[in-house]
Amino acid sequence: MQGITEFLPVSAAGHRAMTMPLLGWTDPGLAVDIAVRIGTLLAVMLYFWRDLWFMAVGVIRRFSGRREAGARMAAQIVAGTLPLVVGGYAVSRYLPSGPQGLLVVGWAMLGFGVVLFLADRIGMTIRRVEHLGYADAIIIGVVQVLSLVPGASRSGVAMSAARILGFERVDAARFSMLLSIPAIIGGIAFKGVGIFGSDDGVFTASALFAAALSFVAAFAGIAFLMTWLRRSTFTPFVVYRILLGGTLLGLAYGWGL
Repeated sequence: MQGITEFLPVSAAGHRAMTMPLLGWTDPGLAVDIAVRIGTLLAVMLYFWRDLWFMAVGVIRRFSGRREAGARMAAQIVAGTLPLVVGGYAVSRYLPSGPQGLLVVGWAMLGFGVVLFLADRIGMTIRRVEHLGYADAIIIGVVQVLSLVPGASRSGVAMSAARILGFERVDAARFSMLLSIPAIIGGIAFKGVGIFGSDDGVFTASALFAAALSFVAAFAGIAFLMTWLRRSTFTPFVVYRILLGGTLLGLAYGWGL
């Protein structure tokens, strides 16, 4: 579930938040939580290794005084990540429990699904990642803060913002995926702080198996999304979000479902 939903615009956090109580699952523990995040991280880094190499070479050459597009892209990733870092710290500091529950997930799933639909419809398809400016990166980064609400979807809100700014669907997804790398690393680091000194600090065979499954599912999910967006729209994901959000709201409000 983590691998498939992490990069699709359907909210991995929302799926985790609704699945645990509905199916009566217990917390798998920090080791498994970190392991599946590592699996998704490795998947996105492998899929976009050319972009990562491009940025790494650009940063290295920038130190020698040469202006490189790769270094500029790396700086834009940093600029787009900072708002999420600030927002995440603020939530963990002043609202540690955060918004949660089926009502929150249901409304977020439904509402941000509609936002994705409208953004995809009104957004023009005239810009590529190469046309990205620092203002664009910061705007997308600020919008990412909304993903702290379970059900909103970090990738979904980032892609919505990119579409509104006129980026093609594939490029909106591409930049969202690249932004996910520091976001996932930050999540692993944040979770990792709590694992030291705990009884859950051992990566068992189950955790390693979960990481492997997460890696395979995430890589397949990324490949599917990028292939799909080359020839179609976000509509299937919007329909899924609306149906799921409506179902969750029905369960939360007790509409006889």
